[in-house]
Amino acid sequence: MSDFSWLSIEWQAIVLTLKLAFFTVCILFLVGLPLAWWLSRYHGKFQALFEALITLPLVLPPTVLGFYLLVAFSPNTVLGQSWLALTGTQFVFSFAGILLGSVIYSLPFVVQPLLQAFRSHGNQVMLSCETLGMSRFKAFIFVLLPAIKPSMISAVTLGFAHTLGEFGLILMIGGNIPGETQVVSIALFNQVEMLNYQQAHGLAGVLLLFSLLSLILLYRYNAQYRPRLW
Repeated sequence: MSDFSWLSIEWQAIVLTLKLAFFTVCILFLVGLPLAWWLSRYHGKFQALFEALITLPLVLPPTVLGFYLLVAFSPNTVLGQSWLALTGTQFVFSFAGILLGSVIYSLPFVVQPLLQAFRSHGNQVMLSCETLGMSRFKAFIFVLLPAIKPSMISAVTLGFAHTLGEFGLILMIGGNIPGETQVVSIALFNQVEMLNYQQAHGLAGVLLLFSLLSLILLYRYNAQYRPRLW
């Protein structure tokens, strides 16, 4: 493979990885914010079950999650047929498929910091605003969310950084298609398999740089934060 061809594939993988991480975080923030708020207010008998389901991707091997998603969205299932009708593509070997997998796998990294913040500040802030005659909606949007801004930054940063390095889940669902499902971690694995260590160093350096910048952002804007996922 010529240097120009390899460079083109490398940039495709980098752009695809950033695209995947960006859309994953956007979806997770829109879903995770109301979910974390609801969990912080819910105290029913299924509380432990709901929190365990959300936290499960932290301990579940990514290949196991990928396998069950493949089974659930196979073409002969209701979910698979609905997915095909909605997206126009099969779940497997598609960007939309690895995006859904990444959203599920990175869910606890976004929800848990938000959940801890709501539990720490939510009741006090909301009660104070209610005594001042402010509606719950305005109190949530204009008072509570600004108060937990560091936790929101932490949630977004952790979700983004976690998605950058995902390998097993992406490989199970998306395979290894350049420009479509081949992210940096998979491209790195390919180069190591072919003993192209110079190219592997370049790709590994990209992931290292992105991860380091994510952590710098995390600690820069939330000096008191320490990764606490439970």
